[in-house]
Amino acid sequence: MSHCPDSVFAPMLARLQQWRTLAEEDREALLALPFRVITLRPQEYLVREGDRPNHSCLMVSGFSIRHKVAGNGGRQIFSIHMKGELADLQNSMLGTADHNLQALTQVEAALIPVEAVQDIAFSRPAVGRAMWYETLVEASIFREWTLNVGRRDARSRTAHLLCEFALRLELAGLGERCDYALPMTQEQLADALGLTSVHTNRTLMTLAREGYIVRNHRSLRIIKWAELIETGDFDPAYLHLHPGRRAAA
Repeated sequence: MSHCPDSVFAPMLARLQQWRTLAEEDREALLALPFRVITLRPQEYLVREGDRPNHSCLMVSGFSIRHKVAGNGGRQIFSIHMKGELADLQNSMLGTADHNLQALTQVEAALIPVEAVQDIAFSRPAVGRAMWYETLVEASIFREWTLNVGRRDARSRTAHLLCEFALRLELAGLGERCDYALPMTQEQLADALGLTSVHTNRTLMTLAREGYIVRNHRSLRIIKWAELIETGDFDPAYLHLHPGRRAAA
């Protein structure tokens, strides 16, 4: 499948420019990166732990997850990626993947050769700093997810994740803050929250019963935004949203 580079890289360019203002020459260099687009069905892997990938994956459409599996078979999801995000930028430097990157829904991904990513990052300092910032924001989100799983109760964990999805989907143009399609199944949510599927279902039902949310299959409406923020102990500062587009709580 062929795509115009502008249509493939425009969301990534917009995202990187949240972190760093890029000159016209830098933007042109990003749009000129070599790539090929692949399509994956849900559950197919983009990268498996232990692989030595020769590309970085840019999400063109759909959602993917990063996860690891414990020796007892338990899976922990520790990030979700959507349109415009470089889902495994770290592999352009680390070489060996230390986790799995898997399609959550049907996915289109642009595979950019590692050599091309390294070259533009080092030859164009503003682009390199923007990519560096991207990895720092990812690390900030990882820290918040660790806190969420480690120190919040089930009700707060779930509310927090629903608030995060609301802002990130809104920023990516994939939904409205209080009305969006939840891209994860109950089982997948459980693996992201460190809960059982049954506990996750009960928690979602509690939030619905209390009037905070309304669920209809994968559709989710947030009725009490301020209350959901308070319940989830949610402070969007860790998302490091662009000051001009920072979503007010």
